[in-house]
Amino acid sequence: MKIAFVGKGGSGKTTLSSLFIRHLATTGSPVVAVDADINQHLGPALGLDEADAAALPAMGDRLPLIKDYLRGSNPRIASAETMIKTTPPGEGSRLLRVVENNPVYDACARAVELDGGAVRLMVTGPFTEADLGVACYHSKTGAVELCLNHLVDGQSEYIVVDMTAGSDSFASGMFTRFDITFLVAEPTRKGVSVYRQYKEYARDFGVTLKVVGNKVQGQDDIDFLRDEVGDDLLVTVGHSDWVRAMEKGRPPRFEHLEDVNRRALQALHSAADATYELRDWERYTRQMVHFHLKNAQSWGNERTGADLAAQVDPDFVLREAETATA
Repeated sequence: MKIAFVGKGGSGKTTLSSLFIRHLATTGSPVVAVDADINQHLGPALGLDEADAAALPAMGDRLPLIKDYLRGSNPRIASAETMIKTTPPGEGSRLLRVVENNPVYDACARAVELDGGAVRLMVTGPFTEADLGVACYHSKTGAVELCLNHLVDGQSEYIVVDMTAGSDSFASGMFTRFDITFLVAEPTRKGVSVYRQYKEYARDFGVTLKVVGNKVQGQDDIDFLRDEVGDDLLVTVGHSDWVRAMEKGRPPRFEHLEDVNRRALQALHSAADATYELRDWERYTRQMVHFHLKNAQSWGNERTGADLAAQVDPDFVLREAETATA
C-alpha cells in the first residue's frame, strides 16, 4: 500500500508520518519509509541522531544506478540516460517489491530499528534551488517517482512517503502514485489552504484524500475543520507529551503513546487498508503514461535528445502479480 503525507510547512506532517511508520512497525508489517521533503527531517523523527541522518545515502545521488537497474532489458529504452522521472515500466523492465533485496535497496535504503521492529528508510537527499520545478529533470524526487512507477506492492505491505510541503507536491505526477494521501491540516485558514489546492488539482485523477487535523485543542477546532473539509476529515490529533519528549530527543517507548493518539493512528491504518479493494492498476498505468507524455513533450525530448513517447509500451499494465526480470 502506497501512502503519502502532505501538508503545509509546519503542519506536523513529518511528525505524523513518523508516528504512523512507528505504528506500522509494531504490527510486524514490512515498511519502506521515504523522505521526499525538501527539508529532510524524517530520519531524526524516527530516532536517528543528526550525524546518522546526514549520513543516509541520497537517492538523488544514485539516480544513474536506479535508472540502470529499473531499465532492465526493456527494448523501448535505449539507455539509462534517456530515462526521466516519469518513464513507465514495460516488458523487460525490472520491478520493485517491498519485501526483497535488490541493488536499489542496497544502495539507497538503511534499516532503522524502532520499538516494534525495523523499517527500511530511503531519503532523496538535501535539496538545492536547482532541484525545484516541473521541468527539472535532475529533481531529487525523480528517483522516488521512478521507484514508485516500478513498484509492485501488495496488501499489508507499506510504502510511506513524507512529501514536499505545500503545493510543491504537484510539481510532477507523483501525487497520483498513492493508494491514499493523508493531508495534515491545522485548524486555521492557512492550515486548510493546501487542502483546497490539493482537492482541486487531484479531483480529476481519482486521488483518495483524507484530512488529519493536527494541533487541535477543542471542539471549536474540530467544528472549524469539519466546516472547511467536510467528510474528508478522518481524524484529529491534539497535544502529545510523547511527541514533545520525542522532539527533545528523549522519546519513551512507543507503547506509551497516549491511547487517543494510538487510536488515531489505527484509524489511518484502517483507512489505508480499505483502499486496497479500490485499486485500479489500469488507471494507475494510464496516469503514469499521461504524465510521461506530458513531460516528454514539454521538456524531456529536448533534454534527452530522444523521442520519449516511444518508451511507452502500449500492451503493458503494471499489476500486483507482475514479476521482475532477472
